[in-house]
Amino acid sequence: MAWLRPYFPKSHGKPRVDDRRELSGIIFINRNGLRWCDAPMEYGPAKTLYNRCKRWSEMGVFARIFEGLASEAANQKTIMIDATYLKAHRTASSLRGKKGGRGRLIGRTKGGMNTKLHAVTDTNGRPLRFFMTAGQVSDYTGAAALLGGLPKAEWLLGDRGYDADWFRDALEDKGIKPCIPGRKARKTPVKYDKRRYNRRNRIEIMFGRLKDWRRVATRYDRYPEVFLSAVALAATVMFWL
Repeated sequence: MAWLRPYFPKSHGKPRVDDRRELSGIIFINRNGLRWCDAPMEYGPAKTLYNRCKRWSEMGVFARIFEGLASEAANQKTIMIDATYLKAHRTASSLRGKKGGRGRLIGRTKGGMNTKLHAVTDTNGRPLRFFMTAGQVSDYTGAAALLGGLPKAEWLLGDRGYDADWFRDALEDKGIKPCIPGRKARKTPVKYDKRRYNRRNRIEIMFGRLKDWRRVATRYDRYPEVFLSAVALAATVMFWL
């Protein structure tokens, strides 16, 4: 909590309920996949828990905690990029998003209603950046969104889904060497370091560990900000504390 306290927003006016208790309750709910109304009494009223989670998500508190701690301890010599599907529960897709926004970021795929989580990790497979789209969106979209925020690195590892000339050129412009196998449809094979590429399994392990948190593996939250905050909070607790 001492590491997290500097990122808490300042209290104005009437003192709010204990931040440590509320944050512990939010972690408990997200890790165990409970409904907010099923929160243990020790964490206080369920409505207070949910309101704190939603308000801090909209303020970007959880994202700042994650990015702040990740930037201090990351090993960025080699970075990795990949995406995974997160199953959307019917309660998350039951209402339409607001007009003019990005929507609920839920799309229909062969596996049903899904959200796709794009991620960049450091050399050890610890997450550095996240980006969320609807399930049917291609990996190229996530790569383009994460490209501007890539840290300084020597190598980037990615699977065939990221084999695009524009992406390779953009990485080389940033001084990053791509280690990405070519698509089978390419007329000219692409050479890449197979031994280095084998280390890419670390980002797959990271996704597997994230999905141990039940409200991450299954999306129950209608609001994308709240769900992405749950992902950032899970990554913070598991990888950066």
